[in-house]
Order: sequence, then structure tokens, then C-alpha cells
Amino acid sequence: MSANETQHGHLLLADITGYTSYVATTELTHSQEILAELLETIIAKFKPLLTISKIEGDAVFAYASETSIPRGETILQLIDATYIAFRSRQEAAHRRTTCTCNACRNIPNLDLKFFSHHGEYFVQNISGTKELVGSDVNLIHRLTKNHLSDKTGWRAYAMFTEQGLSHFSTPLEGLVEQPETYEHLGEVRTFSMDMRARYKELMDTRRIFLTPETAHSIYEADYDASAFLVWEWFNDPHKRGQWMTSEILPILRVRGRSGAVGARNHCVHDDNQIIVEDVLDIKPFEYITVKHTPQGSKLSLDVTFHFEPVNENITHFTMLFKGNVPYAPEWFKKQFCRFIVRTQIYPVWKLASINELIKSNSVVE
Repeated sequence: MSANETQHGHLLLADITGYTSYVATTELTHSQEILAELLETIIAKFKPLLTISKIEGDAVFAYASETSIPRGETILQLIDATYIAFRSRQEAAHRRTTCTCNACRNIPNLDLKFFSHHGEYFVQNISGTKELVGSDVNLIHRLTKNHLSDKTGWRAYAMFTEQGLSHFSTPLEGLVEQPETYEHLGEVRTFSMDMRARYKELMDTRRIFLTPETAHSIYEADYDASAFLVWEWFNDPHKRGQWMTSEILPILRVRGRSGAVGARNHCVHDDNQIIVEDVLDIKPFEYITVKHTPQGSKLSLDVTFHFEPVNENITHFTMLFKGNVPYAPEWFKKQFCRFIVRTQIYPVWKLASINELIKSNSVVE
């Protein structure tokens, strides 16, 4: 598509909470260094999936066409990953400093808000500088002036417009609805989640990650795409179905999310065998651990899918399996796992086809 045409896609704005008062009461040199470090963290998470439109003081504005990100769930996973990285960098910066200046002491007072919308935009090129313009671009910036904090007291949140949520395959649950009204734009229905509560939920989840030392069987491959793109091929039910040669049916969602800890899917194979898939742990774009249990069976496999970026266009993928057989010794569990992987998984999961699927899908898009 030409840059001179109206485009449709996702608009995402990340805005650092409390920065204005932070700068007003702290030493400028240190506060600017800390801001730059936090902004770089946000940009590093956004860049593989989004195009950075502009750094707006204490905010990052980015976008992506709807063909490059067809699932709204990907935006939510990106928000999760970015907020975790932001909090980790913020806490590390606070812990590692011995400086007693106001800027360093007040790092914990900063937080992060996200605004997500889907709509039209136009990339305008003026003297070599690209600028995103359009009514929907104006709208997402106007959303930063809202009444959500007055209603909830939240300092860190993710706010979605109704148009943005319409691109999720399943509705999100537990969101706070808040109508906002803006001159020339009218009423905008927004739906928000508390990112501090979401962060606690993610951090409290027990880490379940198979390692080469604990796994009974391991598969490794390099895929010719970014970790973000490869992640989609292992988490989008429609894409998974193409190489797993089975139908993926979300059965139980957690707050509307089929990829959250506690969610359950059914993998239906050609012979109508149903494998129940329970999500045990997930860190978006890095790893996901699931339990696969044939319906009605007490035997199961734990599987960790691990995605490691080699560079921007190559991802090293590792899949680790562990067998679960009640009351059986470890050697038997290992033999059971290797037998199931060799005879029932590798013949059905066309893992070698994923590179070709990624390439053909990119051509279509």
C-alpha cells in the first residue's frame, strides 16, 4: 500500500505517568537520563511489532497496519510485555543507584499508561519527515485527558476504545467502562484494566519453565522471522491449526483471554481425538508452558515453547517435553514421553513447514 493512501490499523500510545511533577521537583540532568532509559525500554519492546511514529516528550506513539497485526490479542500481549519490562527497568534503576538526589529517590513514583485504538490514519511526508495524521490519530491523543483516574484512582492502566476491542477474537472480561466526551469527536466508549493489578497477577503466577536438565525430550529449530512473528504462529489458533493439522478450540478463558494462565483449549485431530491443552505459564513473546492431556486420560505431557531472538529476522525455537505418568518411576516417564513425541507428535505437527508458512503468509499480506 502506498504511504499516500488512507490506511487502517492499530494505534498505540504509551505515556509515562507522573513525569511532569517528577521533572518539576527533581534535578534536570538525572531526570532526563532516567526518562531516556525508560523510553528506550518502551521503544525496544514496541519496535519489533510496531512502527514508531514519534517520541512525544514522556510518551511513545506507534502504529501497525491491520494486516501485520490481525489479532487484537497481540496488542494486549505487547502491553503486558512492555509493562513488565518498564517495571523491571524502573526497579533496577532505583535499586542500583546510591545517589540521594530527588530524581533518583523518586523513580518509584513514575508509572506507565497505555492507550489502544484501531482506526484510519494517513502517513504525511513533509520535507522528509513522516507524520501520522487523521481523526483517529487525534482521538488517541485526546484519550490521554480522561476521567478514569478520578473514578478508579489508577495511575497505571491500559485503555482500549470500542473500535480497538472489536479486533479481539473474544471479548476481554473485567474491564472498567468509562465514556469520555471530546469536542468535535463526540462520545468515546473506553474500556480499561488496572496494569498494577495485572502486573501483580503476572508476577504472582508460579514460573513453570522446562529446562534441558528437566525435560525428557527436546526439539530445536531456527525460523526465518522475528520472535514476535514466530510467537504468533504458535499462539494464534488459526495459524497453529495450519502446522498442527488440527483444530484449536478455546474452551475456557481467563478474563476473556485464551492465552492466559489457567485458560484451556481443545486440540481436535482428524481422528476426532481431543487433546486438552491447559496454559500453565506464559511470558508473552518469550515462552509459554502448557499441559497436553488426552481427554479422559490421567497421562499427560508438559510442553514449554521457548522463543530466543538471534537477530531481527531469525529466531531460535526450543520445544521441551516432560512426561507425566502417576506413580511411575522417572525412567518410565522419560521413555513414555519420548515414545509419544516420536509416534504421535512429530508425525502430526509439521514443524518443518513453519518457515514456508511464514514466507507464504508474508507474500499474501
